[in-house]
Parts: sequence; C-alpha cells; structure tokens
Amino acid sequence: MVNLSRRVLLAGTAAAAAAPLVARTPARAAAPQAGKQNAGWYRYKIGELEVTAVTDGVTIGPLPDGYVRNVPKNDVSEELAAMHLAPDKFSNWYNPLVVNTGSKLVVFDTGGGPPALQQSKGTLGQFHGNLAAAGIDRNAVDVVVISHLHGDHINGLLDADNKLAFPNAEILMPVLDMKFWTDDANPSRFPDPIKGQFGNVKRVLGALGGLNAKVTQYEGNKEFMPGITSMHTPGHTPGHTSFIITSGSERLIHQVDVTAGMATLFVRKPGWYFFFDTDAELAEQTRRKFYDMVVAEKARMHGFHLPFPANGYVEKDGSSYRFVPAAWNPTI
Repeated sequence: MVNLSRRVLLAGTAAAAAAPLVARTPARAAAPQAGKQNAGWYRYKIGELEVTAVTDGVTIGPLPDGYVRNVPKNDVSEELAAMHLAPDKFSNWYNPLVVNTGSKLVVFDTGGGPPALQQSKGTLGQFHGNLAAAGIDRNAVDVVVISHLHGDHINGLLDADNKLAFPNAEILMPVLDMKFWTDDANPSRFPDPIKGQFGNVKRVLGALGGLNAKVTQYEGNKEFMPGITSMHTPGHTPGHTSFIITSGSERLIHQVDVTAGMATLFVRKPGWYFFFDTDAELAEQTRRKFYDMVVAEKARMHGFHLPFPANGYVEKDGSSYRFVPAAWNPTI
C-alpha cells in the first residue's frame, strides 16, 4: 500500500515549482479552431422501433416585447436568467422526429426548409442536411406526418427548387388545421406573427399542387398506423396534434408544440401565453392536462422545441412542471 505523507506531497510540490516552465519538446503551431458544429442527430430505441431526433437548428435573437402576452417583459427576463439563459434573448430550438417501424419510415414535421436555411445563414433549416448525415434518404421516406401547419413544420416539405423534398411519401395533415389555415375569413382576425402564417400555408400547398392525392387529412385521437396514434392537443393551433408512439411495453409521447418557442420556459410557466398560440387560454388548458398525463405515466417525451436531442421526462413542481432530459446513451 502506498502511503503519501504530507511531507512527501509538499516535497513533490516544491520540485514541480522548481522545474522549468518551458517544455523540452519542440514547439508546435496552434491547432486551428474548427468553427463549426457536428451533424445534429441522435438515435435511440422505443421497443422495436428506431427513433431518430434530427435537429433543424436554432434561432437566437433579441427578446421581443410581447413574447409572452400576459406577463411583463422584465418577468420573462428574470425567468430566463433563472434558467441560465440570456435574459435579453430568445432561443428557439427545432427538432423533427423520424421513426423507423421496420416496415415504414415515418417523418414527423419537416422544419423550416431552404428559406430558413438561407435567411438564418445556416443556423436554421438544417433538417434536410442532418437527415442525410444520419443516413436517412429522403427518397426512402414512406410517410410525412404534419402536426400543424406553421412554417417551421411544413416549409421543409419543399426543397431548394420548390419541388417535393420527400417525393415518394404520403403526406398527412390534420383536418382541423387544414380548414383553419385555408379559410380566407381568418387572417383578418389575428395579429402578426400569426397573421403571416396564412399566406405561407397557401404558398406551400400551392407548390404541393393543392390538396392532391399525396395529401391525406387525418383526425386526432386515432391510430393511423400500427404503433402510432394521434392525439388532438389544441390551442397552439386549432388542429395541433401530438403523437403516441408505442412498441411492446414502451412508448414515447411526442408533444410537438404543446409548449413552443422556448419550450422549457413554458413547461416551467404553463400559465404564460406564448404570442404564437392562436388560442392562449386553450393552450394553457391543454398544457396542464397533457403534462399531468405525462407525469402520471412517467412517460418519455420528445418535444419539437425542446433543446436538442429534445427528449426526457416531465415532473410536477408545485402548480408548475419541470423538464428533466433523458440520459445520453452511446449505444442504440
């Protein structure tokens, strides 16, 4: 057994202090900094299903007035600081999901697409590139499920040439959102930024050829393929849909935009009204009901706007909640 006495330790410290500061090895030039991040995807299993979270990127900018409708901006800044985030900025994350069932390759939402990639100078609109980096061929996708029709979920249906990005896939869209966003009487009822989404829906649907044979409308609360069930979670939009993904005794609940924007902020503050929610009061009701269910089931959850890799658990915290990220697993 080695016995390190205090005298030995002090002697060693003194010897180290007396040693020359310049190493005797030849000097080397400083290594250049990489200046870029690695590809953004993370893969895990739910039962027999292979799940891949593929990030579309992030947007960071000055915190706008009215980001939370019913709370003063100073209160929002204080909460962001408590979360170790910049108090004067917003950070919105975007994370589409891919599920390989063994017989079907299913994509849930498609990110902001080439317009976002160009406008953000590469920080957003990364989904197509990260999908390829994850070894997933867009031509091999069987089904694209759209949760709701906001631009950060549908713009990636098109490529840089305004052609179908997933040419061999059936496209599923929620019937209630289709009715809402294509109703010409609705734009005048809403302020920006909600108002601007109506024109974008028309643009994307027009490029798809309208409601052609590739677009199938679906309803909430229905198993539309084995192991994948839709769940109507309205408020963020009228037809906003979450999903339950099940294999054997395991399941993953994909909340999508039950909390949007800085999603963890609204997990902590479910009574705060995000300025992109079409019906803020209904969105709060949905959040509380949804998270009470997730907490009771101790269910694993994926969220489109949670920080990448965007999966973990929700715990009750008084009248609020907190998000607990799942532990990283180096194997699948």
